[in-house]
Amino acid sequence: MNAEEIKQLKERALAEAREASSPQALEAVRIKYLGRKGVVPAIMDGLKDLAPAERGAAGRAANALKGELAALLDQRKVAGGGERSSAPPADLSLPGRWRPLGSLHPITLVVEETTRIFRRLGFTVADGPDVETRYHNFEALNTPDHHPSLDERDTFWFDADRLLRTQTSPVQIRVMASQPPPVRIITPGRCYRRDTTDATHSANFHQVEGLYVDRDVSLADLKGVLAYFAREMMGPKVAVRFRPHFFPFTEPSVECDFTCHVCGGPPCPRLPQGGLRSRGVHRLRVRHGGRADRHDQVRHRGYPPAVRKRRAVLAAIFLGGGGRARRPGRRREGSDQLA
Repeated sequence: MNAEEIKQLKERALAEAREASSPQALEAVRIKYLGRKGVVPAIMDGLKDLAPAERGAAGRAANALKGELAALLDQRKVAGGGERSSAPPADLSLPGRWRPLGSLHPITLVVEETTRIFRRLGFTVADGPDVETRYHNFEALNTPDHHPSLDERDTFWFDADRLLRTQTSPVQIRVMASQPPPVRIITPGRCYRRDTTDATHSANFHQVEGLYVDRDVSLADLKGVLAYFAREMMGPKVAVRFRPHFFPFTEPSVECDFTCHVCGGPPCPRLPQGGLRSRGVHRLRVRHGGRADRHDQVRHRGYPPAVRKRRAVLAAIFLGGGGRARRPGRRREGSDQLA
């Protein structure tokens, strides 16, 4: 096939591509002319049989056919191949589709529920810095210099005096130093320790501690508050047990356990080990935290209940049961926002 014949073939191929009315018709034209067994590959194979004088012009004509036809096919494909959609046109005046908002994190839900429970008992929320001083995080809390928690392998230190707090207890010192008794606070917040992350440990965890300092505060008050919290958080059928425990920097010290609200009794592999950790405020802490004219370490007593929020999250959110903590995805009361 000489150059003149190839040019005539190009006109026919371009006309067929322009007249194709569907993507299927366009694909048929492509296969006919540009496929492996199509017309253009056959022309290229036949160039060797032409006379040397005609071979150059025929080759250029074949390349022009291939290039122009491929460009036209691509252009028609982008334009939809001439096919008209049978779907009705979109009505741009219709309101948009509502997409659900995200939900609060389970830890946030449990912290909010814990705050509501303690507020019903007269507690207020106190906050403090995540970057603490050595005095507030250790010395004022009756922690000796030889305690392992002061080691760089256990605590994130910035320098000799500044560190990421290992507990929310420093907030108690700041509050006692800033106001006279009675003091009744809870201190939710993040804590940081050099723990290897596993199923029960993390270098960054949430904790809620409480502090109640007033005259004639006894262990009976502590037991009543913790029992009320456990039943409000986990459900009215949860059984609560208090047992003595030794903490070298507090007196007295107790551990508070509660039964699993899924299976009804301990031990339960689904319930994280441990419940609430509670103890009396040591007199040295009262002396460090309060001014002499505000906190009399003889007349004023107190206790700080502590709760690891990740454990409460596992118990109240993921296990289900009769707890009051809201599950993710439910609407917040009095609001259109999902919680």
